[in-house]
Amino acid sequence: MEGVMMKNGDRYAVAVRKPDKEIVVKCENYNSIIKNKKINSLPLIRGVFNFVDSLVLGMKTLMYSAEFFMEDEEEENPKKEEKKKKEKKEKEKDSDNALLMGLTVAFSIVMAVGIFMILPYFISLLFQQVTDSQFLISLAEGIVRIAIFVGYILLISRMKDIQRVFMYHGAEHKCINCIEHGMELTVENVRKSSRQHKRCGTSFLLIVVVISVIMFMFIRVESPILRVVVRILLVPVIAGISYEFIRLAGRSENKIVGLLSKPGLAMQKLTTKEPTDDMIEVGMASVEAVFDWRAFLTENFGKTFPETEQKNAEQEAAAGQKNGTAASKPMGEPT
Repeated sequence: MEGVMMKNGDRYAVAVRKPDKEIVVKCENYNSIIKNKKINSLPLIRGVFNFVDSLVLGMKTLMYSAEFFMEDEEEENPKKEEKKKKEKKEKEKDSDNALLMGLTVAFSIVMAVGIFMILPYFISLLFQQVTDSQFLISLAEGIVRIAIFVGYILLISRMKDIQRVFMYHGAEHKCINCIEHGMELTVENVRKSSRQHKRCGTSFLLIVVVISVIMFMFIRVESPILRVVVRILLVPVIAGISYEFIRLAGRSENKIVGLLSKPGLAMQKLTTKEPTDDMIEVGMASVEAVFDWRAFLTENFGKTFPETEQKNAEQEAAAGQKNGTAASKPMGEPT
């Protein structure tokens, strides 16, 4: 809500524009649900855990941002006793939030599987009255699944609150594209950057839907109950394959990969909107909290920044003094 979350490695930052227009930034480490890094790096498997991590972190940052827009009934300068009560209340609140977040994520997964995986299957059974071809029935199921997904996006995009979320989503993409195309992170540069990105979650979800269509067309079982079970059991597999494709699309310039990425990029026209300058500023704040974009531009595009060079020189001079040596200049250089 009124903010942007950026994640880089194990660090994430959420920047929020408060009702008083101040930008507040929270930066923390995020520990994956799976601690073993070797497991988290395995192809296909990592996609499943990354998907769950994204849901958990997304809910966590959403609830954090929502706190700024809830009425605060506490006094501005509470007494010590009241302060203790408030701290105790906050601890209880954190515990309740953790439980609520877990239940919400679980409910979201169940609803998503039910609406986008199981419901299309039952709707497709109606086509048995028209044809006996399992291929055509599976194709109809796939078309229904895509229609439900696109219809869902279209419906929520009409909500005013969601429209603002999509504007911040656009700010997020534009900030990343600005840096990845070798431009300094300024409002002007971000404004003229694209709001579409190959590694977007929207593209991931569309790929999930498309891959599920393909898999369910070729994996067939006779029992109607088993068909439902298979669709549920294949969800992690589909998520894993989709994640690997998004990773590949984000790094590859291959024409075929680019062509396959176009539907997801087109879908992002619905889930991202052009942000205002103050939204861009929030996106920039979240980037700068977890990513040294100046170092990135220097390393990948040869850009130089006077303030960075000066800071490095000061650090070298301080290191020289600490070691008992003076920072010397090359011979022949004027003093």
